Amino acid sequence: MADKEVDFLLSNPYVETLAFFSIAVLALIVFLAIFELVTKYKDWDEIKKGNLSVAMATGGKIFGICNLFRFAILNNDSVLHSLIWAGYGFLLLLAAYFIFEFMTPYFKIDEQIQKDNRAVGFLSMVISVSLSYVIGASVT
Repeated sequence: MADKEVDFLLSNPYVETLAFFSIAVLALIVFLAIFELVTKYKDWDEIKKGNLSVAMATGGKIFGICNLFRFAILNNDSVLHSLIWAGYGFLLLLAAYFIFEFMTPYFKIDEQIQKDNRAVGFLSMVISVSLSYVIGASVT
């Protein structure tokens, strides 16, 4: 009975949009918190100080995560399936972060971003955005 009521509510495009929006915002908060756990700096403290590199890297993460949700919503017919695919995409984006760190043995990405190295912050942003398109294109 409850499933039919939920299905009925989600058949309304306004309610469905609100559901997708709410889930995406909640997941964005959780995913950003996870990213913050793996970086050596505190994103919002650094942004408050005016660290543009951290702002760019964080902005790239936000865009990347939201872009994954865009693809997941477009390619799935339920909130649950969209959340599963976006979560999977997030794991791949997180893996890309570690690969980026590993592929730059000459310096530590986190340290450079924390020092406001804007070239590294910009590159981090572009990697997050770009890979979100590659991951999103494979979402079914």
